[in-house]
Amino acid sequence: MAKEVKKEKAAKAAEPKAEVQKEAQAAAPQTEDQGNRSTVTLKKEYGERIVPALMKEFGYKSVMQAPKLEKIVINQGLGIGVADKKIIETAINELTAITGQKAVATYSRKDISNFKLRKKMAIGARVTLRHDKMYEFLERLIRVALPRIRDFRGIEGKLDGRGNYTLGIQEQIIFPEINIDSISRLLGMNITFVTSAATDEEGYALLREFGLPFRTEKNK
Repeated sequence: MAKEVKKEKAAKAAEPKAEVQKEAQAAAPQTEDQGNRSTVTLKKEYGERIVPALMKEFGYKSVMQAPKLEKIVINQGLGIGVADKKIIETAINELTAITGQKAVATYSRKDISNFKLRKKMAIGARVTLRHDKMYEFLERLIRVALPRIRDFRGIEGKLDGRGNYTLGIQEQIIFPEINIDSISRLLGMNITFVTSAATDEEGYALLREFGLPFRTEKNK
């Protein structure tokens, strides 16, 4: 009897712990095996894996010294769009679909007569991503879009001297949000990763740890 009572008490004591574990599992972000990885997973990876790796690599004494990704700016310059407003509208709609955030038109700052360009004329489209939208886009870019480039062998690793990196994309159709059968023309874009890194070396290491597929000497 005494043994049975002890077993019952132990079972009851374990019930709250089991419930807590179930709640934790339910609240946990999805993994790749569960479907789409969530932005929470990428943020968690930054804090739990990337920051410690950077601290070890560069000898930081505090986690606050580790560089972070501050924003991603996607820009399309459309010289061809000056005389056709529909091209600007298309670019805005496509960038909005690709990023999940409303894109806006960009405008010329001065008159350029040789190009029949007037001040404040729409010349492109842009969107700036921060926080969850930024991580979500980064995830899809790395895991879905870039691998769809034909004969893809990685990306160039030259930064701008201030720890930031701009990636040129030639065709918007690498993004699955774009229906290739419905586009009227191929449009490229520049994707700029703005970091808090003090040097290019630190910025490169941060983006490399996030998973940007920089070329190595072996696959150049």
